Amino acid sequence: MEIRAAGPGDVDQAVALHDSLVPYLVTTRGMLTRRLAGPVVPGRATFAAFDGGELVGWATTGLIGGSDPLDGELRLLVRPEHRRRGIGTQLLEATHANLREAGATTARVFADPSSVEWAARFGYRQTRRVVYAGIDPRQAQDQPEPPSAVDLVVLTDVRPEALYAVDVVAQRTKPGDAKISARPYDEWLAAVWQSEDTVLDVSVAATYRDEIVAFTLGLGDHTMIWSKMTSTLPEYRGRGLAKLVKAAALHRAANAGVRGAYTANYDGNTPMLAVNDWLGYQRIATHAVLICPL
Repeated sequence: MEIRAAGPGDVDQAVALHDSLVPYLVTTRGMLTRRLAGPVVPGRATFAAFDGGELVGWATTGLIGGSDPLDGELRLLVRPEHRRRGIGTQLLEATHANLREAGATTARVFADPSSVEWAARFGYRQTRRVVYAGIDPRQAQDQPEPPSAVDLVVLTDVRPEALYAVDVVAQRTKPGDAKISARPYDEWLAAVWQSEDTVLDVSVAATYRDEIVAFTLGLGDHTMIWSKMTSTLPEYRGRGLAKLVKAAALHRAANAGVRGAYTANYDGNTPMLAVNDWLGYQRIATHAVLICPL
């Protein structure tokens, strides 16, 4: 058994691993290639476990942008036939060490319910649940008519400063366990707006009097996308704007050739779950949200 830092040569096996175990967690070849070939970033690491040259385990870490105190997150996968051999433990220890070194105070993971008891041994406790859902964008409901004075704008036609200002509010008011403060603009610009993983051309904002009041932002490529964030400014909620921007984005995705769109929401986020159900998303899995002090 070998556990080491992952490299660009591991992409093919890693994509196959994700597709076989968690296809709804959007992991495209391009996203993985850029991650593994990119510069070293504190708190961002990828570990691989091999048995006889076969990739049997994978773990990634990241820092939650704008969290205060600084929180970390991770993802950990082990092929079922290779579990109970200590692979998950070694990968988890490696991710924890990486996050501690970066200054994270906690680690968060979305885990299959069957892993909750195992994770508890390392100090994890469950705080809530998260629901995953997916849709072929071609099957989405028709786009509703925008309310009077509301316009739809593709994010490629939006100023990044304008989207950043709304995203700051979205991050502060979204459901979750992390306490989010304002992420520095330059950091947000590089990590979100300028990232090659962000699909601005199939992401949409709603504007009222030329000000952004709602938006949806996707990651991935023109085959598969992940809904990174959908939000409406608090004073404009309850007017169907989230439904409007998500429907518009799904139709743009369908026209661009996307055949799989995926999202996740906390099970207590009733309004957004209702929007996704209306759009035609099919629920795929429910995971436990686990948090561990570091």
